[in-house]
Order: sequence, then C-alpha cells, then structure tokens
Amino acid sequence: MKRKRHTPEQIIRKLHEADAMLAAGKTIGQVAQALQISEQTYHRWRNQYGGMKAEEARRLKELEQENKRLKKLLAEAELDKEILKEALEGNY
Repeated sequence: MKRKRHTPEQIIRKLHEADAMLAAGKTIGQVAQALQISEQTYHRWRNQYGGMKAEEARRLKELEQENKRLKKLLAEAELDKEILKEALEGNY
C-alpha cells in the first residue's frame, strides 16, 4: 500500500467522518477501510488528535517541528563546546 501523509486538518476531518460512521453502526474495520487507512492508523490518530480542532492540531505540528529544530541546534552547540574543550586541553 502506498504511504500517504495527511495534514492535521485532513486527519481531524477524517476522524469526524469516522465518528459519524461509527454512530451509524459501522465497525472500526469498515470505517478504516472507507477512510483508506489502517486500523492501527485510526487508533494512533484517535489517541493523538482525539478531541482537537483543526487549528489546535496545526499548532501541535508546528510546535513539534520547532522542538525538533531546537533539539538539533542544542546538539550542535554541545558538540562545538566539546570540541573547544578538547582543543583547550591539548588532546587533539
């Protein structure tokens, strides 16, 4: 199956559709098949985006990306600090 990335807005929309289908009496397997996702993906989305609105989900993704960028910058700074420390000690 081809892997597809969904935006937070698309995920929220699909979860709302899933709620409507489940209320109509469909099983989770039928809902996942109708939405063209796996049951595992449905459960992961439900846990992550459960009661969120589209705007909140978008903000969550932005914060996750910012956090990733900051962690990378911190790792680079720590590496530079370690290199300078070794150079000052003369262990190069």
